[in-house]
Amino acid sequence: MIGLLIVDDHPVVRDGLRGMFAGDDRFEVLGEAGNGREALAVALSMSPDVVLMDLRMPEMDGVTTIKELRAQGSTARVLVLTTYDTDRDVLPAIKAGATGYLLKDTPREELFRAVTAAHRGESVLSPAVAGRLMGSLRSPVKEPLSAREIEVLTLIARGNSNREAAALLFISEATVKTHLLHAYAKLGVRDRAAAVAAAFEQGLMSRD
Repeated sequence: MIGLLIVDDHPVVRDGLRGMFAGDDRFEVLGEAGNGREALAVALSMSPDVVLMDLRMPEMDGVTTIKELRAQGSTARVLVLTTYDTDRDVLPAIKAGATGYLLKDTPREELFRAVTAAHRGESVLSPAVAGRLMGSLRSPVKEPLSAREIEVLTLIARGNSNREAAALLFISEATVKTHLLHAYAKLGVRDRAAAVAAAFEQGLMSRD
């Protein structure tokens, strides 16, 4: 039997999942938790095979809980089960160590298969989540410009040379060049003029 821990801050959801899995002799619900802190304590004491993990919970969210489980040596597979499929939910959960990511509208039999697959260490993703991950790989999110990089570009846009910008910011000219190179890489451009244009286009600098 696969030992389960159900983690969700809504009692009605926990009741529904417990009833669903209790009716199948392949699974045993070892415990429940209403937030991340409870989940961590129960997981470390009960040693479940698979944790069904909600993401947005009080006390400690799902992503933090996944990280803590890994940090404290838990070998449980974590299968995220949530209503959210945005990039800011999916990517951090996968990076934290979740074995799979499903949405709460997943049919019963698919959920059973997913738990079984997660127990074997196989990655399980709902179609919507898989699509988001593929999109992220095709178009990786660019790192935002730092405040200092924006300051340097703003001074350059106003006609200052590297040396003048360095004097105004009380940094070395070499440091200004480094900030510019980082800004070029983040904006996907090759020179000062293109960087300034891209920064204006993206609303990173005011034209005032």
